[in-house]
Amino acid sequence: MNTSKPIRIALVDDHVLVRDGVKALLGAIAHFDVIGQAESGEQALELVASTELDILLVDVGLQGMNGLELTQRLRSLYPDIRILMLSMYDHQEYVRTSISAGASGYVLKNAPSAELVAAIETIAAGGRFYSSEITRKLVGGSRDENDLTPRELQVLVMIAKGRNNKEMARELDISVRTVETYRLSIRRKLNIDTPVALMKYALEQGLVSLGKA
Repeated sequence: MNTSKPIRIALVDDHVLVRDGVKALLGAIAHFDVIGQAESGEQALELVASTELDILLVDVGLQGMNGLELTQRLRSLYPDIRILMLSMYDHQEYVRTSISAGASGYVLKNAPSAELVAAIETIAAGGRFYSSEITRKLVGGSRDENDLTPRELQVLVMIAKGRNNKEMARELDISVRTVETYRLSIRRKLNIDTPVALMKYALEQGLVSLGKA
């Protein structure tokens, strides 16, 4: 990824070894700048209030105020903040709750380092990113042909929110034809033919909630 400004990152994890390891990994990337760390939700709130950053990496299992609660509070205070959940938990409930709380992505701690780098770059650019294992669980399929890619999952969520092709193309910065290709792929993989059925599926899987646009 080429950029004139480094991506400013802060880490929130109550294990210092994890923070040190992630900082060392990200510090080796030229366009990443780890500018802050916090070991609790309370410290994270103070950090965000006093620091200009692009993306916050948050551990789900924080002691006290957990990462999901922190994400929800931060998103209510700073609607534009971009948060990536970094966790050892791949349970659907954690992932769905993080989506509802406003997180822009969810990466497992045992994911390849390249996946974490890709997640940060994608989210910093305004997109969403989920580990491949998370995507598999979210769409409820175990067969390879049923696995949605992170971008397909993103399009599915937007369909469920009532976005039309032009709106999705504009928000994702892609062509309408590309959106149509994603929609066809989603319908084929999930074996669902209509937008209404896709919306119902997304609701049942907890990808979106009623009343949220």
